[in-house]
Amino acid sequence: MNAPFKAPPVPSSEPPLWDLSDLYASREDAAIAADVARGKAVVAELGELQGRLVEARSDAALLAERLDRAITLYEQASEVLGGLGAYAFLAASTARDDAAANGFEADIREQLTAVSTPTVWLTLEINQLEEAEIEAALAIHAGAAKWRPWLRRVRAMKPHELSEQLETFLAEHGPIAAQWPRLFDETLAALRVKAGKESLTLAEALNRLSDPKATQRKAAAEGLSVALGERASTLSLVLNTVAADKALEDRWRGFKRPADSRHLGNEVDGEAVDAMAEAVAAAYPRLSHRYYALKARAMGKATLDQWDRNAPLNTAKPRAFDWKQGREIVLESFSDLGGEFADRAGLFFDNPWVHGRAGPGKQSGAYAHPVTANRHPYVFLNWMGERRDVLTLAHELGHGVHQTLAADRGTLLADTPLTLAETASIFAEGLTFDRLLATAPKAEQKGLLAGRIEDGLNTVVRQIAFHRFETRFHDERLKGEVSAERIGQIWLEEMGASLGPAVTLNPGYEHWWSYVSHFVHSPFYVYAYAFGDLLVAALMETRARDPQGFTPLYRELLAAGGTRTYVEALAPFGLNPRDPAFWTIGTKRLEGLIDRFEALG
Repeated sequence: MNAPFKAPPVPSSEPPLWDLSDLYASREDAAIAADVARGKAVVAELGELQGRLVEARSDAALLAERLDRAITLYEQASEVLGGLGAYAFLAASTARDDAAANGFEADIREQLTAVSTPTVWLTLEINQLEEAEIEAALAIHAGAAKWRPWLRRVRAMKPHELSEQLETFLAEHGPIAAQWPRLFDETLAALRVKAGKESLTLAEALNRLSDPKATQRKAAAEGLSVALGERASTLSLVLNTVAADKALEDRWRGFKRPADSRHLGNEVDGEAVDAMAEAVAAAYPRLSHRYYALKARAMGKATLDQWDRNAPLNTAKPRAFDWKQGREIVLESFSDLGGEFADRAGLFFDNPWVHGRAGPGKQSGAYAHPVTANRHPYVFLNWMGERRDVLTLAHELGHGVHQTLAADRGTLLADTPLTLAETASIFAEGLTFDRLLATAPKAEQKGLLAGRIEDGLNTVVRQIAFHRFETRFHDERLKGEVSAERIGQIWLEEMGASLGPAVTLNPGYEHWWSYVSHFVHSPFYVYAYAFGDLLVAALMETRARDPQGFTPLYRELLAAGGTRTYVEALAPFGLNPRDPAFWTIGTKRLEGLIDRFEALG
């Protein structure tokens, strides 16, 4: 990370706003145009090597030298252009109601595409080489050999590559296709939910669903159902268009199923993901169905309304956390893994790298943006002061710490497949919950345990239900446009199957698919959350047996970035994710929490 270290401020109870001036001072910063020009120059230098890799295929030493040079230039271009793209996105995500910010993001995206498109030849030419030719080159040149993990991913795409002309067309088409997610974001940012006499943003309405007062939850949920229903035709058009665009590219690339391209990027077998999804679905009765029945009984109800899923167990006001308290809890939790983890997380508080304050125009949700390996990451969330916000902060800082640890690998090799990218975040969340539970008064422990179970259900069961919904929608979209009514029907069927008979899906809930941004921004992303949660459960069981021996292995896993497959990354822990029994560790762990909840009466 090349940003200067800044003197730690006095910890504030107010959630912070970030300062993006480490990237650019403003949209008018002259450095933006200068970096676009610098990116063009690096791409032009890379272009001089076109044709020269294949030309050197019979000379291993020369091929190695040219491979190393070409990939190094490609990484340099990625870093220049990545910083520009990150700045435009980060700035717009806090101002989705600002037409100028959104327009700037779109303009930058188009410029970056124009600059980067001439690099499409590189991976195509690499894949013209034979495996033996590449291996001979890597065997005699350490500089080239370091790119082996990146080359592995490039080679995996070989069966699905198109001609240079078509690859260029798709690259240039990207910014145009991105206008659909932009429309989605701007629609939801402008959405206002009428709840009684209040007008709530999407983030505020979703937060209200965990209010201790049932009347407040109901008002927010019914208001959100109305607001989403009024926009269902627009949002279904967006989803249909994104899916159709994806299907067109998938067909040309030869992917047989809609999720296959995501599986390839994640370096997992589709069959393994299917097996995981089926295992979780088979566990619905033992997990979500059982828990929500227990929760209904604990709340004195025959069944729960859908807005009660994440409600506190009683009407007493739950413990609130100001920003300073959240910071302290998260840093103490990170320190359980060792001082380095807490120190790295502390950098995000000591520097203006976090945008935590909620407000109008800010998009909902949370993320950690790595930018590029030669810069520091940024963390984004909407802090409301609840227990879940503390866990969200831990989750995103887990990503941030992972990103700083992997940064030494460089931008291309630090990039981690989703199957491992969620590991650090979910692990950090688990550590933080353990601390919250251990330090809570006995009277609060059942409520905290309920919250932890619900987080687990939301991460495993709910995300697999999302995945199954998404799979069915894309399958139907292949036959023609899917109406908003039909999308809602699929949603109700999958959510109903996952939640079970103890949860009533109230009228209007059929529209709630429409606020899930991953369906539009990153099709088939969602199963990675369940994958990561179940993987982390196995890691936590390993840590419980030998905490001191675990930490260096865990650090090594994170610092490896994307240089290892998930199978290779877990081998040092003695874990084999190809064994079907591996996935039951996580479901049994969650089932054990439900047992504890039931035992508390």
